[in-house]
Amino acid sequence: MEKLIARINELSRKYKTIGLTPEETIEREELRQQYLKNFKSNFKNQLDSIKWAEDEEDNNTKH
Repeated sequence: MEKLIARINELSRKYKTIGLTPEETIEREELRQQYLKNFKSNFKNQLDSIKWAEDEEDNNTKH
């Protein structure tokens, strides 16, 4: 993942200074999509691992 981010940053810096070739533009978009896919997957895994717990006070008032 670190290499992916490093390459995205490298292409972004180049885009801001001298511009990108058409091939680099395509690569940058593919890398961004891959990063977003990984981010969403990791975030979903984190959400799926959350264990919900009810507050004890709520349980006592529901008699």
